[in-house]
Amino acid sequence: MTDLLFPLTIFVLAILVGFEVISKVPATLHTPLMSGANSIHGIVLVGGMLIAAEARDPLGYVLAFLAMSFGAMNVVGGYVVTDRMLQMFRKKTAAPKAGGKS
Repeated sequence: MTDLLFPLTIFVLAILVGFEVISKVPATLHTPLMSGANSIHGIVLVGGMLIAAEARDPLGYVLAFLAMSFGAMNVVGGYVVTDRMLQMFRKKTAAPKAGGKS
């Protein structure tokens, strides 16, 4: 059980730091700062991989799976939201006029 204490501590600290960082962001700035949040979630993914590498029992594997799953969902979701935000600022292409010369 003491072998699991260090990875569990890292996991809990990652949750607390992630929550603290995200909760301090105002709603109006949340979407523009998604790329920064993606890097934080990438750290969660790496932490999950470290827990998986050191896991010796089912609890360690479950914690690693949860960390990697939540981190991956957040990274993918962050990129989807960022892409949707960037699409709002793209210029729309003009459709060709009907009845024009060929």
